[in-house]
Amino acid sequence: MEYAELKKELRRRVQEKMDFVKDLSDDEVAQTIDEVLLEQRELMIYPVELRRRLKKELFDSLRRLDILQIFVEDSSVTEIMINGKDHIFVEQDGKLRELDIGFESVEKLQDVIQQIVAGCNRVVNEASPIVDARLPNGARVNIVMNPVALNGPIVTIRRFPDKPITMERLLQLGSISSEAACFLETLVKAGYNIFISGGTGSGKTTFLNVLSHYIPSEERVITIEDSAELQLQGLPNLVRLETRNSNVEGCSEITIRELIKASLRMRPDRIIVGEVRGAEAVDMLQCLNTGHDGSMSTGHANSARDMLARLENMVLMGMELPLAAIRQQIASGVDILVHLGRLRDKSRRVLEITELVGCENNEMKLNPLFEFEESGEDSEGRVMGKLQKKGGLYCDNKLRAAGLSILSVAEG
Repeated sequence: MEYAELKKELRRRVQEKMDFVKDLSDDEVAQTIDEVLLEQRELMIYPVELRRRLKKELFDSLRRLDILQIFVEDSSVTEIMINGKDHIFVEQDGKLRELDIGFESVEKLQDVIQQIVAGCNRVVNEASPIVDARLPNGARVNIVMNPVALNGPIVTIRRFPDKPITMERLLQLGSISSEAACFLETLVKAGYNIFISGGTGSGKTTFLNVLSHYIPSEERVITIEDSAELQLQGLPNLVRLETRNSNVEGCSEITIRELIKASLRMRPDRIIVGEVRGAEAVDMLQCLNTGHDGSMSTGHANSARDMLARLENMVLMGMELPLAAIRQQIASGVDILVHLGRLRDKSRRVLEITELVGCENNEMKLNPLFEFEESGEDSEGRVMGKLQKKGGLYCDNKLRAAGLSILSVAEG
Protein backbone atom coordinates (compact mmCIF):
# COMPACT_ATOMS: atom_id res chain seq x y z
CA MET A 1 0.00 0.00 0.00
CA GLU A 2 1.34 3.42 -0.95
CA TYR A 3 2.10 5.89 1.84
CA ALA A 4 -0.74 8.30 0.93
CA GLU A 5 -3.29 5.47 0.82
CA LEU A 6 -1.95 4.06 4.09
CA LYS A 7 -2.33 7.41 5.85
CA LYS A 8 -5.84 7.87 4.46
CA GLU A 9 -6.90 4.42 5.69
CA LEU A 10 -5.37 4.98 9.14
CA ARG A 11 -7.12 8.33 9.50
CA ARG A 12 -10.42 6.69 8.64
CA ARG A 13 -9.87 4.12 11.39
CA VAL A 14 -8.89 6.81 13.90
CA GLN A 15 -12.04 8.78 13.09
CA GLU A 16 -14.14 5.66 13.60
CA LYS A 17 -12.65 5.21 17.06
CA MET A 18 -13.03 8.85 18.09
CA ASP A 19 -16.08 9.74 20.14
CA PHE A 20 -17.55 12.78 18.36
CA VAL A 21 -20.24 13.18 21.01
CA LYS A 22 -17.73 14.92 23.29
CA ASP A 23 -14.82 17.23 22.61
CA LEU A 24 -11.63 15.19 22.79
CA SER A 25 -8.47 16.76 24.12
CA ASP A 26 -5.29 16.68 22.06
CA ASP A 27 -3.90 14.00 24.40
CA GLU A 28 -6.97 11.82 23.86
CA VAL A 29 -6.68 12.15 20.09
CA ALA A 30 -2.97 11.25 20.24
CA GLN A 31 -3.81 8.23 22.40
CA THR A 32 -6.44 7.09 19.87
CA ILE A 33 -3.87 7.37 17.07
CA ASP A 34 -1.41 5.26 19.09
CA GLU A 35 -4.07 2.57 19.60
CA VAL A 36 -4.82 2.40 15.87
CA LEU A 37 -1.13 2.21 14.97
CA LEU A 38 -0.54 -0.60 17.48
CA GLU A 39 -3.42 -2.57 15.97
CA GLN A 40 -1.69 -2.56 12.56
CA ARG A 41 0.81 -5.39 12.98
CA GLU A 42 2.15 -4.88 9.48
CA LEU A 43 3.45 -1.45 10.52
CA MET A 44 6.03 -3.10 12.78
CA ILE A 45 8.22 -3.76 9.74
CA TYR A 46 8.45 -0.03 9.02
CA PRO A 47 11.28 2.07 10.52
CA VAL A 48 10.56 3.90 13.79
CA GLU A 49 11.03 7.26 12.08
CA LEU A 50 8.32 6.45 9.54
CA ARG A 51 5.89 5.45 12.29
CA ARG A 52 6.63 8.70 14.14
CA ARG A 53 6.03 10.62 10.93
CA LEU A 54 2.73 8.80 10.42
CA LYS A 55 1.60 9.66 13.95
CA LYS A 56 2.47 13.35 13.56
CA GLU A 57 0.82 13.65 10.14
CA LEU A 58 -2.32 11.90 11.37
CA PHE A 59 -2.51 14.22 14.37
CA ASP A 60 -1.88 17.30 12.19
CA SER A 61 -4.63 16.26 9.77
CA LEU A 62 -7.13 15.86 12.62
CA ARG A 63 -6.20 18.68 14.99
CA ARG A 64 -3.81 21.03 13.19
CA LEU A 65 -3.36 22.36 9.65
CA ASP A 66 -2.74 19.01 7.96
CA ILE A 67 0.17 19.15 5.47
CA LEU A 68 0.75 22.86 6.21
CA GLN A 69 1.60 22.31 9.88
CA ILE A 70 5.24 21.34 9.32
CA PHE A 71 5.84 24.54 7.32
CA VAL A 72 4.00 26.74 9.82
CA GLU A 73 6.36 25.38 12.51
CA ASP A 74 9.50 25.85 10.36
CA SER A 75 11.21 29.14 11.29
CA SER A 76 13.00 29.28 7.92
CA VAL A 77 9.64 29.54 6.07
CA THR A 78 8.38 33.11 5.77
CA GLU A 79 5.42 32.65 3.40
CA ILE A 80 3.05 29.84 2.44
CA MET A 81 0.82 30.23 -0.62
CA ILE A 82 -1.99 27.76 -1.41
CA ASN A 83 -3.52 28.08 -4.88
CA GLY A 84 -6.22 25.44 -4.70
CA LYS A 85 -5.64 21.96 -3.31
CA ASP A 86 -2.83 20.93 -5.65
CA HIS A 87 -0.53 23.95 -5.86
CA ILE A 88 1.32 24.96 -2.71
CA PHE A 89 4.29 27.32 -2.72
CA VAL A 90 6.59 28.28 0.15
CA GLU A 91 9.16 31.02 0.51
CA GLN A 92 12.06 29.56 2.45
CA ASP A 93 15.33 31.35 3.15
CA GLY A 94 14.31 34.00 0.62
CA LYS A 95 13.62 31.54 -2.23
CA LEU A 96 10.21 30.57 -3.61
CA ARG A 97 9.52 26.95 -4.55
CA GLU A 98 6.52 24.74 -5.29
CA LEU A 99 5.92 21.71 -3.07
CA ASP A 100 5.34 18.27 -4.50
CA ILE A 101 2.45 17.64 -2.12
CA GLY A 102 -1.16 18.79 -2.03
CA PHE A 103 -4.39 18.37 -0.10
CA GLU A 104 -6.23 15.14 -0.74
CA SER A 105 -9.41 17.06 -1.59
CA VAL A 106 -10.90 20.54 -1.79
CA GLU A 107 -13.10 19.59 1.16
CA LYS A 108 -10.02 18.91 3.32
CA LEU A 109 -8.55 22.29 2.39
CA GLN A 110 -11.87 23.94 3.25
CA ASP A 111 -11.86 22.16 6.63
CA VAL A 112 -8.42 23.61 7.36
CA ILE A 113 -9.62 27.08 6.34
CA GLN A 114 -12.64 26.87 8.64
CA GLN A 115 -10.37 25.74 11.47
CA ILE A 116 -8.14 28.79 10.92
CA VAL A 117 -10.96 31.35 10.88
CA ALA A 118 -12.78 29.76 13.82
CA GLY A 119 -9.63 30.14 15.89
CA CYS A 120 -9.82 33.95 15.70
CA ASN A 121 -13.61 34.36 15.62
CA ARG A 122 -13.88 35.11 11.88
CA VAL A 123 -16.23 33.77 9.23
CA VAL A 124 -15.56 32.94 5.58
CA ASN A 125 -18.09 31.49 3.12
CA GLU A 126 -19.67 32.20 -0.26
CA ALA A 127 -21.53 35.19 1.14
CA SER A 128 -18.33 36.60 2.69
CA PRO A 129 -15.52 35.07 0.61
CA ILE A 130 -12.58 37.26 1.70
CA VAL A 131 -11.19 37.37 5.23
CA ASP A 132 -8.01 38.24 7.14
CA ALA A 133 -7.16 35.98 10.07
CA ARG A 134 -4.19 34.87 12.14
CA LEU A 135 -2.73 31.67 13.55
CA PRO A 136 -1.95 31.07 17.25
CA ASN A 137 1.75 31.75 16.55
CA GLY A 138 0.91 35.22 15.19
CA ALA A 139 1.20 34.36 11.49
CA ARG A 140 -1.02 36.50 9.25
CA VAL A 141 -3.53 34.68 7.02
CA ASN A 142 -5.47 35.97 4.02
CA ILE A 143 -8.20 33.74 2.58
CA VAL A 144 -10.14 34.11 -0.67
CA MET A 145 -12.87 31.56 -1.41
CA ASN A 146 -15.36 30.77 -4.16
CA PRO A 147 -16.98 32.44 -6.02
CA VAL A 148 -14.25 35.12 -6.02
CA ALA A 149 -11.37 32.63 -6.37
CA LEU A 150 -11.80 30.77 -9.65
CA ASN A 151 -9.11 28.10 -9.17
CA GLY A 152 -10.14 26.93 -5.72
CA PRO A 153 -9.63 28.31 -2.20
CA ILE A 154 -6.63 30.66 -2.02
CA VAL A 155 -4.74 30.95 1.27
CA THR A 156 -1.68 33.13 1.91
CA ILE A 157 0.13 32.77 5.23
CA ARG A 158 2.79 35.29 6.25
CA ARG A 159 4.87 33.78 9.03
CA PHE A 160 6.80 36.07 11.37
CA PRO A 161 9.96 35.16 13.30
CA ASP A 162 9.45 33.30 16.60
CA LYS A 163 11.59 35.92 18.31
CA PRO A 164 11.01 39.56 17.34
CA ILE A 165 13.80 40.93 15.14
CA THR A 166 15.90 43.59 16.85
CA MET A 167 17.76 46.57 15.42
CA GLU A 168 21.01 44.67 16.06
CA ARG A 169 19.80 41.93 13.73
CA LEU A 170 18.85 44.45 11.03
CA LEU A 171 22.35 45.92 11.32
CA GLN A 172 23.85 42.45 10.88
CA LEU A 173 21.73 41.90 7.77
CA GLY A 174 22.77 45.27 6.35
CA SER A 175 19.18 46.50 6.22
CA ILE A 176 20.10 49.82 7.85
CA SER A 177 23.27 51.69 8.83
CA SER A 178 24.26 52.22 12.47
CA GLU A 179 24.09 56.00 11.99
CA ALA A 180 20.51 55.83 10.69
CA ALA A 181 19.54 53.38 13.45
CA CYS A 182 20.81 55.75 16.18
CA PHE A 183 19.03 58.62 14.43
CA LEU A 184 15.68 56.80 14.41
CA GLU A 185 16.14 55.69 18.02
CA THR A 186 16.45 59.32 19.06
CA LEU A 187 13.39 60.35 17.06
CA VAL A 188 11.21 57.61 18.58
CA LYS A 189 12.26 58.56 22.10
CA ALA A 190 11.62 62.25 21.35
CA GLY A 191 8.07 61.53 20.15
CA TYR A 192 8.30 62.15 16.40
CA ASN A 193 5.37 60.75 14.41
CA ILE A 194 6.80 58.17 12.01
CA PHE A 195 5.12 56.66 8.97
CA ILE A 196 6.69 53.53 7.41
CA SER A 197 6.02 52.83 3.73
CA GLY A 198 7.02 50.10 1.32
CA GLY A 199 5.81 47.42 -1.04
CA THR A 200 4.36 44.01 -0.17
CA GLY A 201 6.88 41.92 1.76
CA SER A 202 9.32 44.80 2.26
CA GLY A 203 9.31 44.37 6.06
CA LYS A 204 7.08 47.23 7.23
CA THR A 205 5.55 45.35 10.17
CA THR A 206 8.92 44.00 11.24
CA PHE A 207 10.45 47.48 11.14
CA LEU A 208 7.55 48.92 13.13
CA ASN A 209 8.16 46.25 15.78
CA VAL A 210 11.84 47.19 15.87
CA LEU A 211 11.16 50.91 16.32
CA SER A 212 8.65 50.16 19.10
CA HIS A 213 11.52 48.84 21.24
CA TYR A 214 12.62 52.45 21.73
CA ILE A 215 9.29 53.63 23.17
CA PRO A 216 9.80 54.49 26.87
CA SER A 217 8.33 51.73 29.03
CA GLU A 218 6.31 54.14 31.20
CA GLU A 219 4.12 55.27 28.28
CA ARG A 220 0.64 53.93 27.51
CA VAL A 221 0.54 52.54 23.98
CA ILE A 222 -2.52 51.41 22.02
CA THR A 223 -2.16 49.27 18.89
CA ILE A 224 -4.94 49.03 16.29
CA GLU A 225 -4.85 46.35 13.58
CA ASP A 226 -7.01 44.52 11.07
CA SER A 227 -5.44 41.25 12.19
CA ALA A 228 -3.19 41.36 15.25
CA GLU A 229 0.41 40.70 14.22
CA LEU A 230 2.52 43.34 15.93
CA GLN A 231 4.99 42.01 18.50
CA LEU A 232 5.65 44.96 20.79
CA GLN A 233 7.99 44.13 23.66
CA GLY A 234 8.83 45.76 26.97
CA LEU A 235 5.64 47.86 27.23
CA PRO A 236 3.70 46.99 30.39
CA ASN A 237 0.92 49.52 29.67
CA LEU A 238 0.00 48.11 26.26
CA VAL A 239 -3.55 47.85 24.87
CA ARG A 240 -4.10 45.74 21.73
CA LEU A 241 -7.22 46.28 19.61
CA GLU A 242 -8.34 44.28 16.58
CA THR A 243 -11.14 44.81 14.07
CA ARG A 244 -14.10 42.44 13.82
CA ASN A 245 -16.14 41.35 10.83
CA SER A 246 -19.91 41.12 10.98
CA ASN A 247 -21.31 37.58 11.19
CA VAL A 248 -24.52 35.62 10.96
CA GLU A 249 -24.88 35.61 14.75
CA GLY A 250 -25.72 39.30 14.64
CA CYS A 251 -22.34 40.73 15.65
CA SER A 252 -21.82 44.04 13.90
CA GLU A 253 -18.63 45.01 12.11
CA ILE A 254 -16.03 47.01 14.05
CA THR A 255 -13.67 48.92 11.77
CA ILE A 256 -10.27 50.53 12.23
CA ARG A 257 -12.00 53.93 12.17
CA GLU A 258 -14.17 52.98 15.12
CA LEU A 259 -11.21 51.57 17.04
CA ILE A 260 -9.19 54.75 16.48
CA LYS A 261 -12.08 56.84 17.81
CA ALA A 262 -12.44 54.53 20.82
CA SER A 263 -8.70 54.66 21.53
CA LEU A 264 -8.83 58.43 21.99
CA ARG A 265 -10.92 57.85 25.14
CA MET A 266 -8.35 55.44 26.60
CA ARG A 267 -5.80 58.10 27.54
CA PRO A 268 -3.09 56.93 25.11
CA ASP A 269 0.39 58.42 24.97
CA ARG A 270 1.00 56.85 21.57
CA ILE A 271 -1.28 55.16 19.04
CA ILE A 272 0.11 52.63 16.59
CA VAL A 273 -2.04 51.71 13.59
CA GLY A 274 -0.73 48.52 12.00
CA GLU A 275 -1.60 49.56 8.45
CA VAL A 276 -3.61 52.35 6.88
CA ARG A 277 -5.50 51.32 3.74
CA GLY A 278 -8.49 53.61 3.37
CA ALA A 279 -10.83 56.07 5.02
CA GLU A 280 -9.31 55.43 8.46
CA ALA A 281 -6.47 57.75 7.36
CA VAL A 282 -8.76 60.65 8.38
CA ASP A 283 -8.95 59.46 11.98
CA MET A 284 -5.27 58.54 12.10
CA LEU A 285 -4.29 62.08 11.06
CA GLN A 286 -6.58 63.47 13.74
CA CYS A 287 -4.68 61.37 16.30
CA LEU A 288 -1.36 62.72 15.04
CA ASN A 289 -2.67 66.27 15.25
CA THR A 290 -4.19 66.04 18.72
CA GLY A 291 -1.16 65.61 20.94
CA HIS A 292 -0.39 61.89 20.55
CA ASP A 293 3.27 62.46 19.71
CA GLY A 294 5.33 59.41 18.86
CA SER A 295 2.53 57.60 17.06
CA MET A 296 3.36 55.32 14.14
CA SER A 297 1.73 53.55 11.22
CA THR A 298 2.51 51.82 7.92
CA GLY A 299 1.20 51.90 4.36
CA HIS A 300 1.84 50.51 0.88
CA ALA A 301 3.69 52.81 -1.51
CA ASN A 302 6.55 52.92 -4.03
CA SER A 303 8.40 55.80 -2.37
CA ALA A 304 8.11 58.28 0.49
CA ARG A 305 6.60 60.93 -1.78
CA ASP A 306 4.20 58.40 -3.27
CA MET A 307 3.05 57.56 0.28
CA LEU A 308 1.99 61.17 0.78
CA ALA A 309 -0.07 61.06 -2.42
CA ARG A 310 -1.70 57.83 -1.27
CA LEU A 311 -2.52 59.38 2.10
CA GLU A 312 -4.27 62.24 0.29
CA ASN A 313 -6.38 59.76 -1.67
CA MET A 314 -7.22 57.74 1.44
CA VAL A 315 -8.37 60.86 3.30
CA LEU A 316 -10.62 61.72 0.36
CA MET A 317 -12.21 58.26 0.68
CA GLY A 318 -13.41 59.17 4.15
CA MET A 319 -14.14 62.89 3.96
CA GLU A 320 -14.72 65.62 1.40
CA LEU A 321 -12.03 68.20 2.14
CA PRO A 322 -10.12 70.70 -0.01
CA LEU A 323 -6.79 69.28 -1.10
CA ALA A 324 -4.96 72.18 0.55
CA ALA A 325 -6.55 71.32 3.91
CA ILE A 326 -5.66 67.64 3.55
CA ARG A 327 -2.04 68.43 2.76
CA GLN A 328 -1.85 70.78 5.73
CA GLN A 329 -3.19 68.02 8.00
CA ILE A 330 -0.66 65.52 6.66
CA ALA A 331 2.23 67.98 6.96
CA SER A 332 1.23 68.85 10.53
CA GLY A 333 0.76 65.24 11.62
CA VAL A 334 3.54 63.23 9.95
CA ASP A 335 7.11 64.12 10.93
CA ILE A 336 9.23 61.35 9.41
CA LEU A 337 8.74 58.96 6.49
CA VAL A 338 10.78 55.74 6.39
CA HIS A 339 10.58 53.89 3.07
CA LEU A 340 11.57 50.22 2.80
CA GLY A 341 12.16 48.13 -0.28
CA ARG A 342 12.96 44.61 -1.39
CA LEU A 343 15.87 44.59 -3.82
CA ARG A 344 16.45 42.17 -6.68
CA ASP A 345 18.56 39.90 -4.44
CA LYS A 346 15.46 39.59 -2.16
CA SER A 347 17.15 41.55 0.64
CA ARG A 348 15.05 44.07 2.55
CA ARG A 349 16.61 47.51 3.00
CA VAL A 350 15.75 50.94 4.30
CA LEU A 351 15.83 53.01 1.09
CA GLU A 352 14.79 56.45 2.34
CA ILE A 353 14.42 58.38 5.57
CA THR A 354 12.73 61.69 4.83
CA GLU A 355 11.49 64.56 6.97
CA LEU A 356 8.20 66.25 6.14
CA VAL A 357 8.96 69.86 7.06
CA GLY A 358 5.65 71.49 6.23
CA CYS A 359 3.36 72.69 3.49
CA GLU A 360 4.22 75.72 1.36
CA ASN A 361 2.29 77.05 -1.64
CA ASN A 362 -0.03 74.03 -1.36
CA GLU A 363 2.93 71.65 -1.76
CA MET A 364 4.39 69.41 0.92
CA LYS A 365 8.11 70.00 1.43
CA LEU A 366 10.41 67.04 1.96
CA ASN A 367 13.85 67.13 3.52
CA PRO A 368 15.85 63.98 2.52
CA LEU A 369 17.83 62.73 5.52
CA PHE A 370 19.15 59.35 4.34
CA GLU A 371 19.04 57.61 0.94
CA PHE A 372 20.27 54.18 -0.12
CA GLU A 373 22.96 54.37 -2.81
CA GLU A 374 23.78 51.17 -4.68
CA SER A 375 27.42 50.44 -5.51
CA GLY A 376 27.10 47.20 -7.50
CA GLU A 377 26.91 43.47 -6.77
CA ASP A 378 29.27 41.00 -5.13
CA SER A 379 30.30 37.64 -6.61
CA GLU A 380 27.18 35.95 -5.21
CA GLY A 381 24.78 38.49 -6.71
CA ARG A 382 24.09 40.38 -3.49
CA VAL A 383 23.37 44.07 -3.96
CA MET A 384 26.04 46.27 -2.41
CA GLY A 385 25.38 49.78 -1.18
CA LYS A 386 24.99 52.06 1.80
CA LEU A 387 22.38 54.28 3.39
CA GLN A 388 24.05 57.66 2.89
CA LYS A 389 23.28 60.71 5.01
CA LYS A 390 21.90 63.55 2.89
CA GLY A 391 21.06 66.29 5.36
CA GLY A 392 20.22 67.24 8.91
CA LEU A 393 16.92 67.39 10.77
CA TYR A 394 15.11 70.67 10.10
CA CYS A 395 12.43 70.56 12.84
CA ASP A 396 14.18 69.89 16.15
CA ASN A 397 11.46 71.24 18.44
CA LYS A 398 10.48 67.78 19.74
CA LEU A 399 14.12 66.92 20.35
CA ARG A 400 14.59 70.05 22.42
CA ALA A 401 11.34 69.47 24.32
CA ALA A 402 12.53 65.95 25.22
CA GLY A 403 15.99 67.20 26.20
CA LEU A 404 17.64 65.06 23.52
CA SER A 405 19.95 65.59 20.62
CA ILE A 406 20.94 63.40 17.67
CA LEU A 407 24.41 62.96 19.13
CA SER A 408 23.28 62.09 22.63
CA VAL A 409 22.00 58.63 21.71
CA ALA A 410 24.79 57.90 19.24
CA GLU A 411 27.42 58.70 21.88
CA GLY A 412 25.59 56.77 24.59
